[in-house]
Amino acid sequence: MPGIVQSFRNAQAIIKKNGGIIGALYNIYKIDDFKFGKLVGEDKFGNKYYQNNYYFMGRSRWVEFTDNVGMDYDASQVPPEWHRWLQYISEELPTEAKLPHRKWMAEHTPNYSGTSKEYVPYTTTRPKIESWVPPKK
Repeated sequence: MPGIVQSFRNAQAIIKKNGGIIGALYNIYKIDDFKFGKLVGEDKFGNKYYQNNYYFMGRSRWVEFTDNVGMDYDASQVPPEWHRWLQYISEELPTEAKLPHRKWMAEHTPNYSGTSKEYVPYTTTRPKIESWVPPKK
């Protein structure tokens, strides 16, 4: 019986954390998971990072992407300092870590492949082989 009571309490905490039943249903639509946890930080892009040690390692840390990206979110939108924490490379939060920032380090940008902002290289040299054009009648 205590397992059922704990499961019911966890379900209540999930619904409360997500802003009610509608918020919980939106969360299952957006990230395909029901979770509750402690907000541990937010990055400069608006992504929020959570942790709950009730879940198994590998599932106890997660990110909820900002609503600005809608459903077009991917892992490249997580900055490197938060990636260290999400992947259990480091236990310390980026807000507490003394991470060096060198002047040669570039700012983080997400991967734009498959979007209208993607980089498409082009050549300025003539091709060695030209395509055949049928003669006109």
